[in-house]
Amino acid sequence: MTDIQFEAAMIKIRQGDKDGLREIYEAYIGLIYAIVKDVLQSKENAEDVTSEFFIKLWDRADTYQSGRGHKAWLTTIARNMAIDYLRKYRREEVSELIDDIESERFPGQEAEQNSPVEQEVIADVTIKEALSGLKEKERQIINLKILGEMTFQEIAGVLHIPLGTVTWRYQNAVKKLRRCGYGTGF
Repeated sequence: MTDIQFEAAMIKIRQGDKDGLREIYEAYIGLIYAIVKDVLQSKENAEDVTSEFFIKLWDRADTYQSGRGHKAWLTTIARNMAIDYLRKYRREEVSELIDDIESERFPGQEAEQNSPVEQEVIADVTIKEALSGLKEKERQIINLKILGEMTFQEIAGVLHIPLGTVTWRYQNAVKKLRRCGYGTGF
């Protein structure tokens, strides 16, 4: 689909014509699904987020600015939705772990040492604290690199910043995280 065809389809969507959405869906369902599945690594979750993507596209049609490259815009929305899904899922998972831990104890009983599950929850909370110490732009790059499993080149394209800036911010963020005791995995 060319930029002109995409813009015509977006105009249809803004006018409430579902044919515009169908045209975009048929042209980009494979691309959007592949992007989301790459981030989520789950067929079922990717299908859910891809469906939500096209609903969101319908609702956000008025935010598209022509002339800026529709594929990059679509890709950015898809990746962000997948990353948001991961964040939400992981928060829910941590909350469930905490609830499970608390339900295993009897009232008034204190644990003498942390269980492996508690240690994992504490580690998740600690890494969140470490990430909160980063600048927003550094945190965004860490999230795209680690959670989104994106290359530096892809991050530069999505954020519309030079590749050198991406790698410099990433290295600074990693240095800060290492000072907090997170030396591996980055």
